[in-house]
Order: sequence, then C-alpha cells, then structure tokens
Amino acid sequence: MRNTKRGFIVGAAFTSIVTALLLTGCGKPGGGQSAEPDGRPAAAKSTYTIGMSQCNLGEPWRVQMNADVKAAAEKHPAIKMVFKDAQNDTLKQRAHVEEFVSAGVDLIIISPKEAAPLTEPVAKAVDAGIPVIVLDRAVLGDKFTCFIGADNKKIGKAAGEWIKQKLGGKGRVVELKGLMTSIPGQDRNDGFRAGIAGSEIEVIFEADMKWLEPDARKEMESALSRFKKIDLVYAHNDPGAHGAYLAAKAAGREKEMMFVGIDALPQEGVAYVKQGILDATFQYPTGGAEAIETALKILRGEKVPKHITLGSRVFDKSNVDVGGQPLD
Repeated sequence: MRNTKRGFIVGAAFTSIVTALLLTGCGKPGGGQSAEPDGRPAAAKSTYTIGMSQCNLGEPWRVQMNADVKAAAEKHPAIKMVFKDAQNDTLKQRAHVEEFVSAGVDLIIISPKEAAPLTEPVAKAVDAGIPVIVLDRAVLGDKFTCFIGADNKKIGKAAGEWIKQKLGGKGRVVELKGLMTSIPGQDRNDGFRAGIAGSEIEVIFEADMKWLEPDARKEMESALSRFKKIDLVYAHNDPGAHGAYLAAKAAGREKEMMFVGIDALPQEGVAYVKQGILDATFQYPTGGAEAIETALKILRGEKVPKHITLGSRVFDKSNVDVGGQPLD
C-alpha cells in the first residue's frame, strides 16, 4: 500500500512538471518560448545576433544601406550586428551565409550580388532554422523569410515615362545597365522599355556597367566615340549616370544631352540634380530601417509579410527643393 501511494505521488509530480513545461513553451518571448514564422521555437533571449552580408561596399548606396541598418540596430540594445562585405564576390557571399549558419546567428540579412548563386545558401540557412531577410536584390524561388525592396519595374517604367515626356516621344538614348545577372538590373531594364513603348525613342547604345561609376564612364566614352548625337543617358543607378556625365564633360558634350539615374541619395543623386549634373533621379530606398524593424518582429515570433514593397519618389529640377514627387 505504501509503495502504491509513493508511486501515485511521484507520478502526479511528474505530470505537474510536464504540464508546467508545456504551458511555459506556449508563452511569448519574455515568458518562455514562441514559434518563429517557419515553425521553429524561439527562446526569449537578452541579446540577438544578426549577421549581415553586403554584396559590396564599392557603391555609395550600399554604404548608406549598411549605415541605415547600423543606425536602426543601435536603437535596440538587444541586437548585436555582425557585418560582412563580399567585395563584389559571389563565392565570398556564399561563404558568409555558411559562416553565419555555422556560428548559429539568430537571423541573417543579405543583400545578394546575384540571384541564382545565392538562392541555395539562403535556402539552406532557412532549412537550418535561421530566418533570412533578403534586402534589395531578390533570390530565386520562395525559400526565404522576407524580401524587402522597392519595385524596380515600377521605377524603371516611371523613368521611361519621364524620359518619353521630356524628349517629346522621340530621341536617341544610351542605356547603362546595372549588373544584368541581378534582379534589379533586369527589372530596371524591363520597366524602362515598357515606359518608352509606343514612342519613337531609340536605344542606340546599351552596356552592362555592373553598377560601377568607372565602368559607366568607360562605356560612355565608347558611346560618345560612336555616336555624334545622343539626346539622353539613362543609367540604372546614380553613379552610372554621374560617370556618363563625366565622360561627356571630358568630351565637351555634356550640354548636348540629359542624364537620368536611380537611387536618389541626398548626398549623391539628389545633390547632382540640385547642381544641374543630373536632370532626374528616382529614389530607391535602402530598406535598412525596415530590415531591423522586420527582424525584431521575426525574433519575437510575430508573423511578417513575405514581401515588403518600399515606396519611391522622382527628383527633378521642378520638385527637388520640395522633397521630390511620390510615384503613383
């Protein structure tokens, strides 16, 4: 009888402990565990480590993105950021993701150099239970936690429509493309072509300048040597447009044509419009603050949208002094 009673007491105590653990596991961070959007449990922690892989820091816009991420993260003492620069090397960026997974970071932010080569390592990170925010440039498929970026096709189309209006529906245009193995480069090209569709605008020269100002300047030098008449240069980013302007200025031809870019950083594209170097720039927000805001939600176990689309504005001489004009 005594052994039976003892067994009942031990069994009841074990059941109480299991029940307490189960109840604790259903709580929110701060009172136990919660579930991540991908289903894995996330224990409440005093600090979270976020690894960020930037494809390169050779572009002012990407330097600004890192600065925006850092500034947003510093507002939250619980976040520890680890930044890595892939130096425009896809293999290095793949290694970054693998290193973050091996280190067991709580979340990864990546702005990929190229879509296809970074798709697999991002998917493997998600499979390992680490949420991944893809920032600015998409990967292929849907094996990521959240993508944050502006609509590059919409921006490219808006640029095309602005150019069509300014040129009166006809003219000779040079297109200096971003890296065409990246989704933004492809979308800014597709959108632009849709924007000028139905007009008599002719793209007489096009080249992949890989987002880099020195490359854009070299390509523009080639265009200038081949064509006596160029009405406008459309570059997929402001460094590209600025490089084209410098090439045209060196040839004494900068006043013969207009220059249009994308990015609209206050100290870069917007400043160029104010100085009369560029005729227009279209904003491509970095998404740095939004990335940290979204990361915090994920780490708390909250659901976040699969895609977050950021807004854009156009800056030209008619509106640059009043903060530009939002795109419809």
